[in-house]
Amino acid sequence: MNFSTALIVFLILFVLMFLLRMPIPMGMMTACVFYFLVSGDNPKMVAQQTLKTFYTNYTIIAVPLFIFAANIMNSGKVTDKVFGFAMGFVGRFKGGLGHVNVLASLIFSGMTGSAIADASGLGKMEIDAMRAEGYDDGFSCAITAASATIGPIFPPSIPMVIYSMLSGASVGALFMGGMVPAVLLAIALMIYIVIVANKRNYPTSEKIGLQQFFRYTFNAIPAILTPVILLVGIYTGIMTPTEAGAVAGFYALIVAVLGYRVLKWDGFKQVLIDTVKATGSTSIMIGAATCISYIVAKEKVAITVASFITGFTDNKYVFLLIVNIAILILGMFIDTSVIQVVFVPILLPIATAFGIDLVHFGLVCIFNMMIGLSTPPFGMLLFITSGISGTPLKDVIKEIIWPLLAMIVVLLIVTYFPDVVLFLPRLLMGYNG
Repeated sequence: MNFSTALIVFLILFVLMFLLRMPIPMGMMTACVFYFLVSGDNPKMVAQQTLKTFYTNYTIIAVPLFIFAANIMNSGKVTDKVFGFAMGFVGRFKGGLGHVNVLASLIFSGMTGSAIADASGLGKMEIDAMRAEGYDDGFSCAITAASATIGPIFPPSIPMVIYSMLSGASVGALFMGGMVPAVLLAIALMIYIVIVANKRNYPTSEKIGLQQFFRYTFNAIPAILTPVILLVGIYTGIMTPTEAGAVAGFYALIVAVLGYRVLKWDGFKQVLIDTVKATGSTSIMIGAATCISYIVAKEKVAITVASFITGFTDNKYVFLLIVNIAILILGMFIDTSVIQVVFVPILLPIATAFGIDLVHFGLVCIFNMMIGLSTPPFGMLLFITSGISGTPLKDVIKEIIWPLLAMIVVLLIVTYFPDVVLFLPRLLMGYNG
């Protein structure tokens, strides 16, 4: 395996980016710039291709729109209504607030498509409520982090939109394919909560009367309708996923301003600022990913990786196991967005060569990357839940191990039973890969 000097420089700088804790998009661009300086290549062609291929791509427009919708949902305190509805629905069971945590995340995921938005929006409220009822802080943070990973698995999903752009897979099929895995993950986490709640004698939340439950439900209807409107619109062909992103943002704004009357002008300005920042960061990362794709192609990295894997095995199930192990390990140290835009494109041609459906492969990769958000030592959700609750990180890491095992069990089901992913797209969309 012969590496050019320019590629060696690129790889060294790419590793240093993480060791020095540089902002990821700028670190990726820096590594690419030094590659071009050493190799003597003209980056003009790569820049033109980036602008032509990605920034005129209709699908990618959905990303800032869903980011905007997520920010509206958080700033508009729509999370309060979702939490109240979930409390009325499952709070009466043993370890009730743990179940509320998971169900609220499942509902909220249908509005934002972002694990970070889930953890930062619902997280503080969930952890504070669980703390008040006597749950261990580490357990509360761990369940909050684990349940937040449902966000990008259940539609709509920002990582699915980006994966569709990278792979050409149908966004609609990806959205539909994520429903069953997301519900399975929620069930697995609830089973774990039942076991721990009985072992540690966690409380049952105060029972809510029928009248109060109906009031919670009525208040939550505008928020709960968000995923219904989006998914019905997409799968009936009324709107594309990109148009659904625009509808999600507009509907979230209407709900927050006119429905719940909780979003003021100052809050709206902050939503716009946060959306622009997140969109800018994502755009730079996509641009850097284009440069890296050029480097990978020029240096024949993908061919080298493919030759190594196919030389090791010709069995697609072994290949999927290798992919899962590799992404799980990468997720311990590298941001999931980097895994998606840098490493997944290298694996796509190999998956196609093995005859693996790209929608199925996408859900395997995205599910795996979401596990990385909760995996020590650098899982972003661990830091977020620790920070918003003031819980020592070591306590969160201690409690996250068993939820991680539950998530891996569901990942294996998704990996080796493709129909778990493809059943709904085939049934409701006529998808045939």
